[in-house]
Amino acid sequence: MKLLWRAYERLAMLLGLGGLAVACLGWLPFALVLHPFLSRQRARHLGRRAIQRGFRGYVWFLEHCCACRFDLTALDSLPAAGPLVVVANHPSLLDAVLILSRLPNAVCVMKASLLDNILFGAGARMAGYIANDAPLKVVLESRQALQEGAQLVIFPEGSRTGNFPLDPCQATAALIARRAGVPLQAVLIEFSSPYLGKAWPLFRPPRLPLRCQVRLGQRLPAEGDVMALTHALENILRSARNPLPAEPR
Repeated sequence: MKLLWRAYERLAMLLGLGGLAVACLGWLPFALVLHPFLSRQRARHLGRRAIQRGFRGYVWFLEHCCACRFDLTALDSLPAAGPLVVVANHPSLLDAVLILSRLPNAVCVMKASLLDNILFGAGARMAGYIANDAPLKVVLESRQALQEGAQLVIFPEGSRTGNFPLDPCQATAALIARRAGVPLQAVLIEFSSPYLGKAWPLFRPPRLPLRCQVRLGQRLPAEGDVMALTHALENILRSARNPLPAEPR
């Protein structure tokens, strides 16, 4: 039975990675064809909705076919909260997928290289996602998106966590919140294992079932000194539990 379960873990890994590729490639031709013919506002709206629904379907697939257990209900209150800078810790490659699957009007600050990636680039550009390669540009474009009513998703560590529970946070998120005059909403992402973390090889199978819980931390008003706000946010995110406590038997 143990060998069979190990084989299933490998199969689930392949299904999970393949499912994400299929979801992204499925939207690619539509994004390429539709984007040039739509107004900026319409393209943003359609692009963000498509990503949210596609990722929500992908999360459903992981839960029902790959022995993943996600508790994302805490995020369901955020869409009605208006413009926010949604700031999360970053233990896994799945983090953005999980958050964006629940936020229909989200803009993500992402690695510039991903905007040229065949899987993510066309959809991300259509949705108005922001490359992280130029700090001033990030702040200005993020402020504009927030002023237009979007919610901004940013990982203040700048990369996946290397030293758990949290790497030092950059001040970008707090600076954006101050410039836009919107609150910072802390989001705590907690996994049962370091699967797809910074030190986890892409094709190394997970240990299943994989559990993830997302909790809302404190919502900080965009007031006071930027560095003090960054330190307060870092202290909140540092309370994330990775790995999650074992389930009671």
